[in-house]
Amino acid sequence: MEIILYLSVALIAIAFAVLVVFISRTLKSLQLTLTNVAKTLDGLENQLDGVSRETTDLLHKTNRLAEDIQQKSESLNSVFHGVREIGDSLSTVSHSVKNVSTRIAREGEKKSDTVSQVVQWSNAALDIYEKFKLRNRRIERTTEPK
Repeated sequence: MEIILYLSVALIAIAFAVLVVFISRTLKSLQLTLTNVAKTLDGLENQLDGVSRETTDLLHKTNRLAEDIQQKSESLNSVFHGVREIGDSLSTVSHSVKNVSTRIAREGEKKSDTVSQVVQWSNAALDIYEKFKLRNRRIERTTEPK
């Protein structure tokens, strides 16, 4: 019975030794994995710092650009105001020209009868003058010495 006890203790010692070897390998593998994870995290931290710096720089540039756009927009407001005033002035001039041309057209319609009569009398006077000249020529031809 003592042999069984010695064999049991030896078996337990061998099992414990095997267990220690496998736990040691597992812990060593875990240590390598954690070392790789630490290196990866260091790399990610460095990359994140770089991205943070670039993001900060980009944000500053964006803010400067927004301020520049705001200033230029404010300076263009005076230009648009001037263009608007020019447009209003042109509209006023156009309206005045339209009123004048409308008045001239009305006056022309009112006086068209008078003008028509003047033209008729002028034509009649020209006809009479032409007939008078023609008659004088005939008289001169007949009174010329032969």
